[in-house]
Amino acid sequence: MKHNRFIYILCSVAILQFSCKEFLKLDPPKTSLVNETVFLNDSQALSAVLGMYATMSASNSYASGGSSSITNFTALSADELIGYNALNLPYYENQLTPELSGVSNLYSGPYQSIYTANSILEGTNASNGLSTTVKAQVTGEAQFVRAFSYFYLVNLYGEVPLQLVTDYKVTTVASKSPTSIIYEQIINDLKSAENLLLEAYTSTGRTRPNKSAVQALLARTYLYIKDWENAEKYADLVIKKTDSYGLVNYDGIFLMNSKEAIWQLMPPPNNNTQEGVLFIPSSLTAPPPANSLSKNFALNAFEPNDKRKDFWVKSYVAGGVTYYYPYKYKVRSSSTVSEYSMIFRLTEQYLIRAEARINQPGKIGIGIADLNMVRNRTLPTTGNSNPIPPLSINLSKENALLAVEQERRVELFTEWGHRWFDLKRTDRANAVLGPLKSPNWQSADILYPIPRNEVTRNPNIGN
Repeated sequence: MKHNRFIYILCSVAILQFSCKEFLKLDPPKTSLVNETVFLNDSQALSAVLGMYATMSASNSYASGGSSSITNFTALSADELIGYNALNLPYYENQLTPELSGVSNLYSGPYQSIYTANSILEGTNASNGLSTTVKAQVTGEAQFVRAFSYFYLVNLYGEVPLQLVTDYKVTTVASKSPTSIIYEQIINDLKSAENLLLEAYTSTGRTRPNKSAVQALLARTYLYIKDWENAEKYADLVIKKTDSYGLVNYDGIFLMNSKEAIWQLMPPPNNNTQEGVLFIPSSLTAPPPANSLSKNFALNAFEPNDKRKDFWVKSYVAGGVTYYYPYKYKVRSSSTVSEYSMIFRLTEQYLIRAEARINQPGKIGIGIADLNMVRNRTLPTTGNSNPIPPLSINLSKENALLAVEQERRVELFTEWGHRWFDLKRTDRANAVLGPLKSPNWQSADILYPIPRNEVTRNPNIGN
């Protein structure tokens, strides 16, 4: 059939060493103005979805958790990591230029995911060969990934082009859209995906988004736009699914298929996570590493007896200098896969619900109770006479919000840019980072620059 000529199947070792049979990857056309994709059957559509996730978890991807990822660069831009090499220094010093390859990768990577999602949406819409169940599943996943990608683009770069089609004539001249329009589209995509996706995971483990993953991103999105009621509503929906999700011990959170996991990315075959490779030093004798935890964070962020520090922060001495590193992921390299890259986890939903409640009249106390749910998991073992204390439910709103900031800082550090985005969205970046990053810090640093090569290709998005 002629439809076959619209299917792009790439079998490349460069893409995570997956075989041709394992996924179908949709790449942007280099010369054609319109990319037409029509899926002949369920297998082709599902393969395209697997290819979308495989590209996201590739070692140099924005979503991989590796050295070129959102996790690394935003932790350097905030107050979590110190960068030592040429790749990391500009982010640590907040001296970003449009020519930096990392700035370009963080921009082009999400747009690659968006293009693939748009191709899948167009392909499913044009196909008469898909079952009703698969069509709904594939459509919902593509809408979710498009929303997920735009969430990070808008929080990294601010106004960006909103691309909902694959038509080259449209995408190459698109102007920036206001952030309010981007958020509106994110919510529209997620609301549609929520109706389409099932509660049950459609893969082994938790590596393909389900309804709860959609609701988790809705909760986060509403939090960021200060829609407190909806942020509470969607976080509450996830938290109440106790048969599927629960808070687990610190040594089990980041394991594959952890009960705390809402959505994880599977690493390349026979590998553990890129976060493990990034953060766990390859040598404990050769200084300096590519990056390390800020000494201020490692020594001062945690309260006494907070077990998160014991489980998640490690150190070593090299060349007479003490270096600290994140130890949430315990495996740097092993052919036995035990950890998956965590994208959404239940604790964040408690923190979202806490903040949303504290920002609503009459709900400060129950918001603080949510914070204490997170803190209670940090209680030392029985017999320790100095456990981390619960927060008073009588805190003022101002102090309760500072407590939220603190809990998010020590719970979510070096995970997906939470600290960087938190300081920005709460207007705390200047107060916190100004003294730490002086004299380099400027208020404009809260947004990454649009890459030069993108502006050259499309002058309509010039800064």
